[in-house]
Amino acid sequence: MFVNNNIIFLTSNPFLEAFSQSDFLGKSIFAALFILSITSWIIFIQKIWLTLRARKNSSRFYTLFQLQRSNPLGVECDMQTVQKQPNPFFDLYSLLKKHTLDILNKNRRFGSSSAPKPDNSSYLSPSDIEYVDAYLMSAIAQQTKRLEKNLFILSTVVSLGPFLGLLGTVWGILTTFADMQSHTSGSTSQIVLGGLSLALATTVLGLVAAIPALIAYNYLKNVTQRFEIEMEGFATEILAAIEIHYRKVDVR
Repeated sequence: MFVNNNIIFLTSNPFLEAFSQSDFLGKSIFAALFILSITSWIIFIQKIWLTLRARKNSSRFYTLFQLQRSNPLGVECDMQTVQKQPNPFFDLYSLLKKHTLDILNKNRRFGSSSAPKPDNSSYLSPSDIEYVDAYLMSAIAQQTKRLEKNLFILSTVVSLGPFLGLLGTVWGILTTFADMQSHTSGSTSQIVLGGLSLALATTVLGLVAAIPALIAYNYLKNVTQRFEIEMEGFATEILAAIEIHYRKVDVR
């Protein structure tokens, strides 16, 4: 009984009937709307997975950093595991650690010989802190750009879907009037129904493609913006930890 109901539904599906009765341009509009809808869903699922994994891995690394906050340059983790997963917080920390160590080594190597440091230590100047901060801000912009990659496709679907549906609507009505003028027999009602089914079906499919894409685009943009704020906060926090430990304080 269930199989028979499915067969009846498929054979009486208005979209399938409209597709089968449409001409080449009508079928092309149907295919384009179907491709747009599938593409938007693929991008939405892929971006949701990427964003959730990035936030989850970043949260884990933030916890690890808090446990070793007393030694901000000594945070260690499994590099092979981390590099295989999206982890913006780890990427920001790795960048900060690399440039901070480079600056500390340079300051130790080219420090003033007139004032040698008995413990062979090195410090960061205010300009060094600003230098590292500039790299962190650039890295945050790159991470945000990576999370927002291909989101323009969703905005394109939002704009293009209704226009393709409108094109199908106009084309269906146009072909209906053209067929009515060329046929004077009693089959006019069938011609009208065929053209109207194409017009209405493409309109519905255009909205079906555009509405989920609009929701997905706004959701992903909002999530990315919030995560960008979290990255900025983490960058400020790790830079402050470095500054507390390594910035030289002039005592007068």
